[in-house]
Amino acid sequence: MRDKRPVDELSVEELERILAIRKREERQAKLQRMKRAGRLVEPESPPPVPPSLPEIKLPPAATPAASPPVVASTPAKRQAAPHFEDDPDIARDLKQQDKDRFWKVFVNQSLLLVEIAAVIGLVFLGYNLLLAIGALEKETATAQALADEQRRAGIPTLEPTPQIQLASLVLPGGHTPPTAPNGGQFNYNEIPEGLHYLVESQLIRPVIAKPPVTEQTALQISIPRLEIDATIVQGTDWESLKAGVGQLLNGASPSDENGNIVLAAHNDIYGSIFRYLELLEVGDEFTIRTQSRYYTYRVTGREIVEPDAVQVMSHTDGPTATLITCHPYQVDTQRLVVFAARVD
Repeated sequence: MRDKRPVDELSVEELERILAIRKREERQAKLQRMKRAGRLVEPESPPPVPPSLPEIKLPPAATPAASPPVVASTPAKRQAAPHFEDDPDIARDLKQQDKDRFWKVFVNQSLLLVEIAAVIGLVFLGYNLLLAIGALEKETATAQALADEQRRAGIPTLEPTPQIQLASLVLPGGHTPPTAPNGGQFNYNEIPEGLHYLVESQLIRPVIAKPPVTEQTALQISIPRLEIDATIVQGTDWESLKAGVGQLLNGASPSDENGNIVLAAHNDIYGSIFRYLELLEVGDEFTIRTQSRYYTYRVTGREIVEPDAVQVMSHTDGPTATLITCHPYQVDTQRLVVFAARVD
């Protein structure tokens, strides 16, 4: 049934649809004329001719407006051409394409979010690891400070503790780096292989006692350039260096006119007191305190030696001091030695 509405009552979409229908009918009529004239080659299996669409009669503009309901004809079978966007099959295809496009975008964005979350997780783990290391260092420093205060309160009546005397074999302070599988511990590789049994026996049954504290005993060292102010423990064995700066038990004292005061401390474990000992330069000064006074020492040189260079701890004709720590930092295969002479 034809649509008898006037043109001015039709929408733009309806007019465009009517124009498309007219163009298609003209193309079909042209194909029919060409076929009758023999100018069109028939395919082996020609497609079915689509049924003609209902015509819409366009009344003159002066005709009174009437709005009868538009009767839609039954849709024919799917045609090869032309196709309209409001065709159900085409609309279904467009919806499917939109759905596929949505899922592709969703999957890509989800993968991007997963990657971002993974990176954030790695950064978070690294940050927590740094916090844990810092907390461990802070805990160690706190424990050492507490022990230092306890030693200060007990001066000059420090309790002697067992020690291991290894000064005749290697320089004090030897240990494995803190980054080693078992962390920082006594380095047995520096001891000659044939004497390992002796070290074991001294570790299990220490027999050397520390001398009693006197008015001439070194109690404290201050190095302004390195901002070091620490108490001194008698002995350079493993347990003594855990507590801080240890003094070699060679009988020397700051008040002696001859002799070498040997002090050792770690640079990467147990407080890392001598961490920046290598920054000391010739001419820098530091002090060693006893019960009665302070003694000032001036740096005269420094040297990097092997662990068995025990000659640097030898007795000297004048009043001197020797500071020893491991080297290089967190490798600990050698020793850094700083030499100083007392300033009268």
